[in-house]
Amino acid sequence: MIRALLVDDDHDLARLLDEYLRPHDVDLVHVGDGPSGLAALVDGDFDVVLLDVMLPGIDGFEVCRRMRASYEIPIVMLTARGDDADRIVGLELGADDYVPKPFNPRELLARVRAVLRRAKPASVAKVELGRIVVGPLEIDVGARTVHRSAVPVPVTSYEFRILVELAKRAGETVTREELASLVREPTKAKGGGAYDPSVDRSLDVHVSRLRQKLEDDPKEPRFIKTVRGVGYVLARPS
Repeated sequence: MIRALLVDDDHDLARLLDEYLRPHDVDLVHVGDGPSGLAALVDGDFDVVLLDVMLPGIDGFEVCRRMRASYEIPIVMLTARGDDADRIVGLELGADDYVPKPFNPRELLARVRAVLRRAKPASVAKVELGRIVVGPLEIDVGARTVHRSAVPVPVTSYEFRILVELAKRAGETVTREELASLVREPTKAKGGGAYDPSVDRSLDVHVSRLRQKLEDDPKEPRFIKTVRGVGYVLARPS
């Protein structure tokens, strides 16, 4: 069963799509505006978003940008405007596909299945809506919980942010400066963005504590590895 979130103010279209898609194992949840769509993503577990461009209040482009900033979920944009410029903007903002209205529901279903096939992670790091899995580590971003082999791992808020940023780029080295910038408190991020080397030392302490909680042997880390003189990497399991 595919769970699809439709964000569109056309209630007749929503009803027709639901009637067509339900027999094809698609559970369609409909909301009529952008803020409701963003809220639904926080509260629900969806496989794909069908997002109209011409929405009241916040338009679909802005909704797409906000969704993509926080979620890896596939987004298919829908619009009655067929301009190439609109399609390009949508794709540049992170949409996975773009379907002009009016469309055949059968084509939309085919497009949805296609983006879901493409969205299947090719690597061992699996990113789903609000959830990141790297080997035995499972991070629920919404619930702010960490499990290792289904066993809860208690972490602080700062440690959690470090782990999330490393997990998003599992297998890729993240520099200390970049990681410090990504995980610092939002209130501190407003101060102009000047880099403070002392943050490196604080970051190292938090990484060390995180290793104590995650690793069997923190001196020989299996998960969070140091790239000397550069930063850290969350290793992909071999």
